[in-house]
Amino acid sequence: MTVFLPSPEVLESPRGRDLTPGTRALPRTDALPARAEVVLVGGGLAALSMAGTLWHAGVGDIVIVDREGRIGGRFFRRADTLGQRTLRSPYDHHPGVEGYRDCELLDFARLHWGSLTHVERREVRMAQAGHRSVVPLDVFEAYVDHVVAVHGLADRLWQGDVLEVLPGDHQVVVRTTLGDVTASSVVLCTGEERAEWPGPLPERVHYWDEPTPAAGTTVVVGAGLSGAHVVTDSLAAGGRVHWVLRRQTEHYQCADVNASFFRAEGRARFHGTSWEDRLEMMRQHRVASVMFEFRPGLQAAEAEGRLLVHRGVDVAGLRAGGVELADGTALAGDRVVLALGTKPSVGGGLLPADVVRLRDGWPDLDEATLAYRAAPRVHALGAAACMVLGPAARNIDGHRVGVSRVAGSILAQVAAGGTERVHA
Repeated sequence: MTVFLPSPEVLESPRGRDLTPGTRALPRTDALPARAEVVLVGGGLAALSMAGTLWHAGVGDIVIVDREGRIGGRFFRRADTLGQRTLRSPYDHHPGVEGYRDCELLDFARLHWGSLTHVERREVRMAQAGHRSVVPLDVFEAYVDHVVAVHGLADRLWQGDVLEVLPGDHQVVVRTTLGDVTASSVVLCTGEERAEWPGPLPERVHYWDEPTPAAGTTVVVGAGLSGAHVVTDSLAAGGRVHWVLRRQTEHYQCADVNASFFRAEGRARFHGTSWEDRLEMMRQHRVASVMFEFRPGLQAAEAEGRLLVHRGVDVAGLRAGGVELADGTALAGDRVVLALGTKPSVGGGLLPADVVRLRDGWPDLDEATLAYRAAPRVHALGAAACMVLGPAARNIDGHRVGVSRVAGSILAQVAAGGTERVHA
């Protein structure tokens, strides 16, 4: 039997290295153009792949509207709040354009070999040999900025809030804080929002993506990677931690979904399958998990008594700096951090309800184009497409599959409309 032995030192990659000086540009804040061929709502990693694909296809008349004003901005802000130093996805899962030989993430790391630590170089060699590897967040961040610069996307990025998306028969109006823009096609790249506690939070109770002091005693609720980061940061600050898990045990795995769903045969399990079977697969395979690399440190802290893990128990209530468990236990601390997972942004609040057509929390999407069936010019990328592509739709690798379907539909509309296709 082969036993995977994690290397926890990879979690300590440096943060803040400037690997691509001068490539990060400020977003635009001027009024949006009145018209565009394509509008991307949200500037996350899915939008990066979508915009790059359109660029290669010659569609340069795009507008990206993002609240953070930076491609991947929310992802990197959340990562820094958690003290995250590495990417969970390996080198071969990265944003990019299917079918084009752009500089890929592994190539980029090798180009910056002199800036890598010996541990990071070992991970590169493992990736070259086809083994699982861990990517430094610094390298990934610099790579994203590089892709943005190469494809000229900074000139197409506006910082603002999207207020409403109004689809019509032949065009879509996107209302924003920077004005309205009318597009032939719109792609929602809105990612996921944090899952929240039902009701207001007491004092000294926070969510995982809110910066809070890590010293003292911390109560962490949540069995996923975000919770593990908060636990690790609190222990590193010399604190004591209560970790509350609904499951009977921690669940360690390389990726946040079963690796089979990254491959074609995994996605095929969703194709032609009943809605009920898809729901069951989502329930089974979209579960909270932690990277293997965390296991040695967490187990050592528990053995030392600095980490107290409360397994198989629900939270019955919250109070200032504390948690009441369903078994009657009361946990007190200097702060409580809720890491309750995320929920997909499926278009609610932006699109009319009769367009989204929610069913069990999921939108009604065409499986070939990822367009809303009631609005064929509006598409969804990322987690919103999980009931079409499977749980890997929310991941970087799943973005590529989704982008290929959306791009095919958009390019067909461009050809039918005779729109001029030029690079920005």
